[in-house]
Amino acid sequence: MNRSFHKSQTLRLYDCSAVEVKSKFGAEFRRFSLNRHKPGKFEDFYQLVVHTHHISNTEVTIGYADVHGDLLPINNDDNFCKAVSSANPLLRVFIQKRALKASLKRCHLMRT
Repeated sequence: MNRSFHKSQTLRLYDCSAVEVKSKFGAEFRRFSLNRHKPGKFEDFYQLVVHTHHISNTEVTIGYADVHGDLLPINNDDNFCKAVSSANPLLRVFIQKRALKASLKRCHLMRT
């Protein structure tokens, strides 16, 4: 028996309509699946992410790595659907606290 063959690999091999999502917040990773053809609304996805990471009382921004490795935002229904449809086979999601992102941007502007 191959011990490296997990349920998520089974899902990916046999169910083309499923998109595996790997989300990262700080040093913590979470995995879950979405339906590629009916991913739902951005607000529902946002609530799922913050619930999964146990950060319901924290305002965050969500981004994803596209096929070129660029970090793009997920902040509305259109770019959420684009992120899900472009995932092959994995959607890599990155979560940042909003206040932290704004302070990093200010720090970067001060250095330039």
